[in-house]
Amino acid sequence: MKAVIQRVTDAHLIINHKKEYTIGMGLVVLLGIETADEASDIVWLSGKISRLRIFNDEKGVMNLSVTDLKGEVMIISQFTLHASTRKGNRPSYIKAASPEVAVPLYKQFIGQMEIDLGKKVVTGEFGANMQINLTNDGPVTILIDTKNKE
Repeated sequence: MKAVIQRVTDAHLIINHKKEYTIGMGLVVLLGIETADEASDIVWLSGKISRLRIFNDEKGVMNLSVTDLKGEVMIISQFTLHASTRKGNRPSYIKAASPEVAVPLYKQFIGQMEIDLGKKVVTGEFGANMQINLTNDGPVTILIDTKNKE
């Protein structure tokens, strides 16, 4: 799994030009699922994101997590995180999981994040057309790959 985590002051999601969701201070997580991903990746990544200390404490030091601040989280599936641009100019998405594999893992990830956070999260709709407007705070953007746990 690959995740792009953005610390935000707010974010607004529109799905299929109809449904709208908003969060305040917290995280927007773009999640890419590949064929080789499994349940252990979900548990590790959810725990890492929920405990990631990227919010400022009273001294202005990034020492607090979204859990510490009781912030909000928005999770959006994004298969394009697994784009390979090695050959040519058209990205290949061969590593991205098919919907049959990705949808159950995406739902499990959402469930695990809600357990780790102790609250509901806002989610996108798998395979839908979505627009996300956000205010990246800092800016702070973190990339995490469960296959390269650095």
